[in-house]
Amino acid sequence: MSDEPPPGTARATKTASAADHAHYRRVLGHFATGVVAVVGRDTETGEPVGMVANSFVLASASPPLISFCMARTSSSWPRMRGSGRIGVVVLSEAQRAVSAGLAGRGRDKFRDLEWTESPSGLPVPVGGLAELECEVTAELPAGDHEIVLCRVVRTELLPCDEGPLLSYRGGYGAFGTEQGGAAADPAG
Repeated sequence: MSDEPPPGTARATKTASAADHAHYRRVLGHFATGVVAVVGRDTETGEPVGMVANSFVLASASPPLISFCMARTSSSWPRMRGSGRIGVVVLSEAQRAVSAGLAGRGRDKFRDLEWTESPSGLPVPVGGLAELECEVTAELPAGDHEIVLCRVVRTELLPCDEGPLLSYRGGYGAFGTEQGGAAADPAG
């Protein structure tokens, strides 16, 4: 079996290095991943704060732990990290505008969003697939990001029939419920 690409296709190979950041991001962009909103309250003002992450993963089923990565340049994460609890909302394919709004810069990202409050008062964008309420247990330095590890304290499936919002090759995509139906539990 040959490692050569099929005729007529280009093959871009480079050594991964900080010098070619754009190529590295393009390569990793070929991995489709779900998009979540990380939400909380500003520790000083109590205002809703949010951002998006596509590095969200199940870290452990028992105890229930999740993790995601935050850029060290984030202006939103420092505003909510010390609040005790944060929320993670799995975004639906209908929430592209929500993702774009929370990914932008600025302080009042919730001004034009339809949102409600979780039982503990966290801001939750309306239209998501699932919600997790978490306590931050650790932050680990990882280059230009921080890996955030959280203990899940509450979960809820939200009433939404949409498929998930996916990130792929720098853009958004969808995997409708009619395409996938019920999936097997990858953890067991």
